[in-house]
Amino acid sequence: MISGASEKINGFLIRKIREIDAAPRSWLHTVAREFLRLLYVAAREVEDGHLTLRAMSLVYTTLLSIVPLFAISLSVLKAFGVHHEFIEPFLLNFLSPLGSKGEEITARIIGFVENIKAGVLGSFGLVMLIYTVFSVIHKVENAFNTIWRIHKSRSLVRRFSNYMSVMLIGPVLLFSAVGLTATFMSHTMVQRIISFEPLGTILRIAGTITPFIIVCIAFTFFYLFIPNIKVRVTSALTGGILAGLLWEATGWAFAFFFMKSGQYAAIYSGFAILILFMIWLYLNWLILLLGAQVSFYHQNPNFLSADNEAVQPGNRLRERIAFLIMYFIGSHYYNNKPPWTLHSLSGRIGLPSEPVDDVLVLLKKNSLVLETADDPPAYLPAKDIETIPLQEILDAVRGADSGTSPLEIQAASVAEVDRVIKSLDDAISGQLGRKTLKDIVLSVE
Repeated sequence: MISGASEKINGFLIRKIREIDAAPRSWLHTVAREFLRLLYVAAREVEDGHLTLRAMSLVYTTLLSIVPLFAISLSVLKAFGVHHEFIEPFLLNFLSPLGSKGEEITARIIGFVENIKAGVLGSFGLVMLIYTVFSVIHKVENAFNTIWRIHKSRSLVRRFSNYMSVMLIGPVLLFSAVGLTATFMSHTMVQRIISFEPLGTILRIAGTITPFIIVCIAFTFFYLFIPNIKVRVTSALTGGILAGLLWEATGWAFAFFFMKSGQYAAIYSGFAILILFMIWLYLNWLILLLGAQVSFYHQNPNFLSADNEAVQPGNRLRERIAFLIMYFIGSHYYNNKPPWTLHSLSGRIGLPSEPVDDVLVLLKKNSLVLETADDPPAYLPAKDIETIPLQEILDAVRGADSGTSPLEIQAASVAEVDRVIKSLDDAISGQLGRKTLKDIVLSVE
């Protein structure tokens, strides 16, 4: 029944997308088309199951790290004169869809945090406390890198510095934003202005939507800085706004459908509070990952076909990517220009980073390019471009240098088919001849 409804929704969205694609172009059609595409992406990714599995994994990690995370945040905030009474409203707001259960969970978390003392933990306990917090941040980064088709994580030094920045600066910025908003709305001058219309109505509306704006900014911050790739602000903001809308809508729905019913308490008894808390955590992680997925597709619309299927490069495209990569790297090396990075290469080629990175791995494996130790790494020719035959570049992608595979031996052999394959290889070798990468670079120059 659920799968049938999902298929109907998907079919409806695809029909509407195609209708808009066939309609005359205007800014309204463009906005509607992109909105429907991104909405369809979000629905398809949930149905696919990969994001749901990662969200469930993050729920488990969160249960282990939530107390250490707030303990470290509280220790940082105490240096600025902020105590747990400022953290409590934040938790109550986050857990507001849980109703009275949210208040109980908040009280318990605050109690656990206050029980953590550095003198009691000792050096080893403090290290494990920080490691637990690092693990959840690292897991979120891995999830984002998977969504963005990035195979290489940040270096250990860079991860340590970034994670420490998140732990030390993040709480200060978050509670500063919340505190400034509360202070502004309670200011005497603002209270006087509220008594005058229509300024009072405008300020009340602004006070209502300010928490939503803060949530969207928080999501945008995640999408902008956590993936190990340069994300455009517009793409991160698109994902942030959609995630903020989903978060607000999910909070209302969760409060209405779950907290208005006593079935969970009747079935699970004392475990009901834990079950509801885990469900709410799961929905929050799922929304965060969905927004990241939308940001990826917004920045890489060519990674999605008209029927919303991921574009997988065929052999012909992989060969083209290999020659483009070698030309760009060789040209910059020959003309003493700055070396290319994965982000700059994928942007210049006009494709997402995943297929470009896959071909780079093959070129590195066949000793055609070298990766620098920079962060992010850059790429240089592994040898003089005059000594890199074009045939060797083609063989690197086709895997011709790896010899005959077991599957090729196992496959049936027909003399005429073998002659056709050999004639194709001979034709390509004859066309490429002794041409090198330098010949392409000089011919274009």
